[in-house]
Amino acid sequence: MSLANYSRADVALHNKDGDAWIIIDSFVYNVSDFAGLHPGGEKELLKFAGKDATDVFYSLHRQEVLRKFSKLRIGQIAGEKPAIVQAEIGTMSKVPWAENPAWMGFRSQYYKESHFRLREYMRKYVEEKVIPEALICEETGRRVSDELWKDMAKNNIHPMRLGPGPWLKGLKLPGDVKPEEFDYFHEAVIHEEYARAACRGFADGVGGGFVIGLPPVLRFGQPALQQRVAPAVLAGDKFIALAISEPYAGSDVAGIQCRAEKRGDHYVVNGVKKWITNGTFADYFSTAVLTDKGMTMLLIERGEGVTTKPIKTSYSPTAGTALVFFEDVKVPVANVLGKENQGFQVYNFNHERWVMAVASLRGTRLVLEECFKWAAQRRVFGKALTEQPVIRQKLASMVAQIETTQQYLDFLTFQMSSMDYSEASKKLGVPLALLKYQCTRVAHHVADEAVQIFGGRALTKTGMGRIIEGFQRTYKFDAILGGSEEILADLAVRQALKTFPNARL
Repeated sequence: MSLANYSRADVALHNKDGDAWIIIDSFVYNVSDFAGLHPGGEKELLKFAGKDATDVFYSLHRQEVLRKFSKLRIGQIAGEKPAIVQAEIGTMSKVPWAENPAWMGFRSQYYKESHFRLREYMRKYVEEKVIPEALICEETGRRVSDELWKDMAKNNIHPMRLGPGPWLKGLKLPGDVKPEEFDYFHEAVIHEEYARAACRGFADGVGGGFVIGLPPVLRFGQPALQQRVAPAVLAGDKFIALAISEPYAGSDVAGIQCRAEKRGDHYVVNGVKKWITNGTFADYFSTAVLTDKGMTMLLIERGEGVTTKPIKTSYSPTAGTALVFFEDVKVPVANVLGKENQGFQVYNFNHERWVMAVASLRGTRLVLEECFKWAAQRRVFGKALTEQPVIRQKLASMVAQIETTQQYLDFLTFQMSSMDYSEASKKLGVPLALLKYQCTRVAHHVADEAVQIFGGRALTKTGMGRIIEGFQRTYKFDAILGGSEEILADLAVRQALKTFPNARL
């Protein structure tokens, strides 16, 4: 639909209550009927009736507001073109350091054409389908809709989030990626695009439990159990969660107290699990329990004796964080994942920590992009924030930490893609622990600097600082879940000392 052309003099005539037009970046908006609904008050809006309100608009509102109220746009100033870059659905950002260097024209030995195709597909898919629902669920606390969850399944996004494996065989994958060429860089693309939604609770709610709960079944479950459980989960008909943490044991997995007593062809399980992502709506739980001689992983189905209770945390209830109670729950021996008393060989946290590192770093990069945009458009004491040396110093520090950590992440992703599961389990535990530690330390630094750059807006859940507020409130989840920073750092050094040579200065 073509827009009418107006002169600035034409717009200036519409300057009063009941007849108010404004100009934003060369486009003309009729806000006559909207003025009374303006969140900042009718009088504040009418101050700019008949005038160019571009600068003041962008000092108060995000660009998405213009898309939301696009129906108010009635024309354009004749002979003028927009000066501000419009964020189009599915496109890469041109803001410096807003994307992985590989997407910004730099050469990479890791990313191939198939990664670019998948990135293009996922960027558009997430912006069109995921983000609109994420914003609603983050606010209301409801879980992901069946419609979206099953649409992801229909497009084979679910199995791709589990990494390379036989579960991809014969599937038509987005971006025309061949199952046999799918690697962890492809998987990283998916996690990164979900992270761009900047809704931390929803990011876990949209299958956070599935990503860590289903792999033990696929890798260590008996064939009959796999056939009964996996297809239903991958089709979006069922949900699954990982249940390891307890009120008595978090990072100290060896301290769990949930116990399974073997009685013939079944176990009787009693105990409590805590902070279980997706636990409120999960149908299955890949559960760590104590057996007679060690820890065992069991698949426990929701049923008699299994109850869940929501836990209120600092991110949205859409994540489904739960207390899970097992009271005399009968579990068939056939539901053992791996071997009895050898649960630590079933779940080694490597993939979970890598996924968290990927998403954490991408979320941190999004915050950097927000800071650059805000610093360029925010004017203080008569000039843009970017003209202040202290702000440029903050931005440079953020960039340096993000970019160097990205290289570490890409290097370890290459190692994962080059090793089989057994070799990766032996060699990558320590590097991946340190990667997650580094990513959450960088997130801490960036969150702190971003709050200072945005000021009071970083403490406000809506408006210009929405993404910063959400990040500074929730980035610590990644510093705790999957192993706390201190535990991971200590693990790395202790493991290194086990093979320390008899070296001297």
